[in-house]
Amino acid sequence: MRDAELRFDTLRMRIEERTLTARGGNLVVTQVLLRHPGHARVTTSEPDRGIAGNFEVWISDGETVRTYSAPNKLGTERPVRHMVRGLDKDFPGMSRVYWPLTPLPMETLPDLFVHPAGYCQNVLSTGRCHIPGTVEALGREALTLECDHPRTIEVSADRPDFRISIVVDRATGLIVRLIESIGGEVTRDAEVVDLAQDAPLPPNAFDFSFPSDTTMLF
Repeated sequence: MRDAELRFDTLRMRIEERTLTARGGNLVVTQVLLRHPGHARVTTSEPDRGIAGNFEVWISDGETVRTYSAPNKLGTERPVRHMVRGLDKDFPGMSRVYWPLTPLPMETLPDLFVHPAGYCQNVLSTGRCHIPGTVEALGREALTLECDHPRTIEVSADRPDFRISIVVDRATGLIVRLIESIGGEVTRDAEVVDLAQDAPLPPNAFDFSFPSDTTMLF
């Protein structure tokens, strides 16, 4: 899983995330396009809010990251965050920080699914894990892993009955499903519904121009 992103040159992925809160259920759809090295586009939307003007874009060419929020008409354009100096030393395995070949927005599902090294090291390894067996996901063989009461999580889920279940594509090491539950009740279910590695991408997949009424933030 640590080197999952190194097993393809291009990737197309669509994630549907369902969450359950006190206000009810919510669906968020995320579309990922990636081409090594450095090019990535992540588009997020909530279908329940309608189609027009309901999306957020994160796009990078390896040097510059641009973001645009259609509902708020806000944009940013900033340099890619560079690696902290000193992380390339020969540290023990559990102390190494994985730096991706093609970065994705940090602390998001696309980053977690495509770059699972940090999640395995910082979250799953802090709980009691076991592998129940294999399943079929997207027509491919996958492994299931369950983790009980991981310590490195949000405070709201720091409970002994908190459980994480993941499904991992066996050929690539990509996470293709994440289920979080508390007391047996599912609170988050994020699943890859479309996955194509080394897929042809449109020539303009990573082109983007800010609309004329965009307010730029610095």
